[in-house]
Amino acid sequence: MNLAATSDQSAPIELDATDVGIIELLREDGRMAFRAIARELNITEATVRSRVRRLEESNTMRVVAVTDTQAAGFDMLLAVGVQVEGRAPEEVARDLASIPEVFSVNAVVGAHDIEILVVAPDQQGLNALLSDTLGTLPGVRKLTPSLAVDVLKNQPDWVPFHDA
Repeated sequence: MNLAATSDQSAPIELDATDVGIIELLREDGRMAFRAIARELNITEATVRSRVRRLEESNTMRVVAVTDTQAAGFDMLLAVGVQVEGRAPEEVARDLASIPEVFSVNAVVGAHDIEILVVAPDQQGLNALLSDTLGTLPGVRKLTPSLAVDVLKNQPDWVPFHDA
């Protein structure tokens, strides 16, 4: 479990040291018991409970599960540039987003119209994904895959977060 801190422009709240401490502990372990958080921060469990509820209700934070792609059986991670022709890039992007192996779709400015992140279980699965699935999608002119050979940072729980 990882914690993603978000902000809601309509309901900003001021974070104090207690809020920051709770968020930091939940970032380390999203399933940490309120009692353990209270003990760690030297506050009451009721305080932890009310602070977490306030942080969640204000959309300042939420606790979410993040999938480990290798643990799920996907050993190959690729960034793929997609050039589009004959269809609106937004339409192609929506089609790409519906493919289970595609876990990120971004409209971009640059050499490609769309950039996607995909996973595949192995070389054979990668070939099928690129050739049979992505390559045959209407509007896809060209695919430029880049295989990740070493993932130096993949931090899905990171968001801008400033201490109080």
